[in-house]
Amino acid sequence: MAARWTNRPEGSNWGDFGPDDQLGRINLLTPERVVEAVKEVKTGTSFCLSLPLDLPGGRILNPRRFPPKLYATARERTGLSNYNFTASSESPGMTDVVSDDAVLMCLQYSTQWDSFAHVGSQFDANGDGIAEIVYYNGWSGLEHLIAPTEDPEADPLQRFPGVRAKALGIETMAETCVQGRGVMINLRKHLGDDRTVVDFAMLEKIMAEDDVVVEEGDMVCIHTGFSQRLIDMGGNPDPEVLHKGCATLDGGDPRLQDWIRVSGLSVLIGDNYAVEEIPNPRSKTGKPPLMPIHELCLFKLGIHLGEMFYLTELAEWLAANGRSRFLLTAPPLRLPGAVGSPATPVATV
Repeated sequence: MAARWTNRPEGSNWGDFGPDDQLGRINLLTPERVVEAVKEVKTGTSFCLSLPLDLPGGRILNPRRFPPKLYATARERTGLSNYNFTASSESPGMTDVVSDDAVLMCLQYSTQWDSFAHVGSQFDANGDGIAEIVYYNGWSGLEHLIAPTEDPEADPLQRFPGVRAKALGIETMAETCVQGRGVMINLRKHLGDDRTVVDFAMLEKIMAEDDVVVEEGDMVCIHTGFSQRLIDMGGNPDPEVLHKGCATLDGGDPRLQDWIRVSGLSVLIGDNYAVEEIPNPRSKTGKPPLMPIHELCLFKLGIHLGEMFYLTELAEWLAANGRSRFLLTAPPLRLPGAVGSPATPVATV
């Protein structure tokens, strides 16, 4: 039992991987399972599973997140874009030309991983009868995540210094390399592009029809076609299409939650925004939480969530070749203290 908590949430696995664990089900990506994953490589064909990181475009999906902004770095008050060293007083007569840039970006704008510091809960972990802010495995929001302090005089984009995760930051995931066997569940193949909220009965039926089996340690990918629509829209997303199209998971379905819990999947990845329907239909009747899969995976079970992975080309290839398994390599940025990260995952078949 971890000293940080005396109570753990019902149905959680806090402490199962050790009192100070920050990896959760990533612990299941053992060297032996990586070896098994490599055996799924038959042709050597690879697929990039990242969207261009300037998609979806605009701020329709999440008004708090904006597209990446690229800047040239500066030298002698000149932007380093086609910078000719001949113009420099330090290096006259040199032929070198240099470009160098920086980026201001929201780490969860496009293809992304959620760390366990992304979603926590109000929960009485220490048994004193008062709910406090806690995250996976009892790490404290007040002690282990440094909350931002507003600076009203700062530029609007820099007014809130970022939360700095002293525990559960995305770098802990990156350091494991995040490699294992991916398993594709192709919802779009069966449901098309209409909005369908998928419960476990529907998911189980589709998996059976496609002979999809999920084993302990597998990295489960849910294909809905959402990211393909983002690409097709070319950076000008249509809110009507995005909010009313493509399948999404019913995170409030108890049977779906039980499957996530007992299947042993190591991570859960969707090609859509947030993986699950938000708000969950059940939360509209007063039954919290707003994002049940996020609470279950990030807070209770230590399962990282991948969002807006680009899965269409891979899913179509797998379907055409009668397969559902592949080697997946998908580390986030090794950015200490961040609560999320863009990724450029690679699937190899």
